Amino acid sequence: MKNLIMVSQGVKDAKYGKTLLSDVMVTRKRNLFMGRTWRTLDVKMAVGMLALHLLAFFAPFTFTWGAFLAGFTTYVVCGIFGITLSYHRNLAHHSLKLPKWLEYTFAYLGVLAFQRDPIFWVSMHRYHHQYVDSEKDPHSPIFGFWFSHMGWLFDSGYILEKYQERKNVEDLKNQAFYRFIKRTYLLHTLAYAALVYVFGGFAYLVWVVGVATTWGYHVTFLVNSACHLWGNQAWNTGDRSKNNWWVALVTFGEGWHNNHHAFEYSARHGLEWWQIDFCWYTIRFLEVVGLATNVKLPAEDQKAKKSFASLNKLK
Repeated sequence: MKNLIMVSQGVKDAKYGKTLLSDVMVTRKRNLFMGRTWRTLDVKMAVGMLALHLLAFFAPFTFTWGAFLAGFTTYVVCGIFGITLSYHRNLAHHSLKLPKWLEYTFAYLGVLAFQRDPIFWVSMHRYHHQYVDSEKDPHSPIFGFWFSHMGWLFDSGYILEKYQERKNVEDLKNQAFYRFIKRTYLLHTLAYAALVYVFGGFAYLVWVVGVATTWGYHVTFLVNSACHLWGNQAWNTGDRSKNNWWVALVTFGEGWHNNHHAFEYSARHGLEWWQIDFCWYTIRFLEVVGLATNVKLPAEDQKAKKSFASLNKLK
């Protein structure tokens, strides 16, 4: 069972204790703010994140139904097509294949979610699966809830310590489109914010850029934090991944995280009929109309190997 966190009774475990309402022990600590080196990238990330959160605070004072609907539509479109379908299931795991024009279109919607460029996002996510819930995991809750939720984003030194040469995303680096997006990422996000302001004014800037982005951040971050702390395990994955229904609802199916860790390649995360997975419904539609091909799903024998019943037979 790879990268399993053993809950020991050591001094460090006793010192840091368990995460609230979870059996996960915080076995390491990383200073989130003080007592560490803040690199230029960390400062830029913190300033940008703070600016978007402050912008969202104006929401009650700028509410109109038009601005609200625009923000909600942005959250849905960038969330389903940009982050969930493109960045995660298509680019990170190759769970399906899209025509290049559609692949790039969906990836660009991910750029507009302000969650970094595809090369960075996919690289970090692949490292998460490679080193899940170990000290080399980019965002493990063994460093504490807030570090796994968002603290790691402001600590580029942590990333440099763990991965000196990030060579796990050569498939994207070999494509001119993704290299271009990586070099010019900030320009795209600034231009997007400027266009929203020009066409919708300050109210739309608040709801489309501030609220939709901030909400999108935290529901995505919950997959990294909450889904490794709270929920249940349906499969023997050897890690702390959990299926969490309420995270699944706000992330279009990403909250079925134990399912995902069991079958990383699967385009469908909600494997049971009752496990709502809006991204899977979207992929299925694209498959029906001929735009999605090579859609991967776990076979019954693969499920059997990951079942706890199979583990018990080996004991």
